[in-house]
Amino acid sequence: MILGCSGLHLTAEERAFYAESNPWGFILFARNIDTADQIRALCASLRDSVGRDAPILIDQEGGRVARLRAPLATEWQPPLDFVAQYPVETKAEAMRLRYLAIALELRSYGIDVNCAPMADTAFATTHPFLRNRCYGDAPDQVGRMARAVADGLQAGGVLPVLKHMPGHGRTTLDSHKDLPVVNVDHATLRAEDFAPFRALRDLPLGMTGHLSIPALDPVNCATQSPEIIRVIRREIGFEGLLMTDDLSMGALKGTVAERCEASLAAGCDLLLHCNGDLPEMVQAASVAGETTDEMGARIAAVDALRGPAPDTDLRMVLDQLAALTKEAVDA
Repeated sequence: MILGCSGLHLTAEERAFYAESNPWGFILFARNIDTADQIRALCASLRDSVGRDAPILIDQEGGRVARLRAPLATEWQPPLDFVAQYPVETKAEAMRLRYLAIALELRSYGIDVNCAPMADTAFATTHPFLRNRCYGDAPDQVGRMARAVADGLQAGGVLPVLKHMPGHGRTTLDSHKDLPVVNVDHATLRAEDFAPFRALRDLPLGMTGHLSIPALDPVNCATQSPEIIRVIRREIGFEGLLMTDDLSMGALKGTVAERCEASLAAGCDLLLHCNGDLPEMVQAASVAGETTDEMGARIAAVDALRGPAPDTDLRMVLDQLAALTKEAVDA
C-alpha cells in the first residue's frame, strides 16, 4: 500500500496503524503542507512509524497540480503551456530543467518520488481537469517530453511515476468524480494512446488510470481489469512496480475493501489510497495481503535506484532555464 495521512502531523492512531500495517510508502497532499521544517518533520515521522526509509510520494507536476506552492516551491505554468513556448529543439531540455528543479525542491523536504511524467496525449475533447497537464497532442512529442521529465526527476534524486496507463487523454469526464469511457478501437489505441507509454516502459514505477475502455474490457475499468493490466504489461511492455490511481476517487464503485480486492486481483502491485481517512485505510489494509516474490523483485529494483540527494545547485538550474526561456522569447 501507499497511504496518505490526515494532517500536518501524525496522530497517535495513525502512527500505530502504520507500524502494524507496514505500507510500502506514503503520499503527501496540500493538507499535509505548511512550513519547510514541518514537512521535513512529517516525512521523518512517517518513516519512523514503519522503521525504515520508506518512499514518500507527492503530485508536483507544476501548474494546477502542485501540492507545494510558493514560497515553498517554484510556481510553474501548466505543462502544455510551458512546452508550447519553446522551439522544437529546446522543448525537451526546458522540461528536463523544470523537473530537475522540482526534484531538487522535493528532496530538500525529504520527498523522493514524484507522480510524473504524465504520458497522456491531449486531444481537442480532453477534459479540462487533464488537458493542460499534458505535454502535447502528438504521441511522439508526448513521449519525448515525458522522457525529459523522467530524466530531470532522476537527475535530482527523485523517482518518476509514469501515469496514467494505458492512456487517459481521450477522456471527457473527470475521474475524480465519474468513470470516463474511451470509445476507441484497440488498433487506434495501440498506434496512438499507448505509444508514449511504450517509449517510457523502462521506468521503475507506473500508475493506472481509472477509465473504462470497452474495446479492451466491456465490464471493468482499467485499474480493476485483468485484461487491461495484461495490455499494460505485454503490449505496452511496462515491467515496473504498478500502483493504482487513488482508490478513493469517485470513478470507482463499492467499498474501499472491494475496490482494493478488485485492483489486486487484476494485477496491480500497490494500492494507492490518498484521502487520509483512517477507517478507509484500515479497510485497505485488511485485504492488502503480503508481497509476492514477483512484486518483491520489482520493489527491490525500485529500492536500488533510490539514493542520496545530489549536490546540484537549484539556483544554477533555474538560471539555465531562464537563459533558455530568454532565447525562446528573443527568437
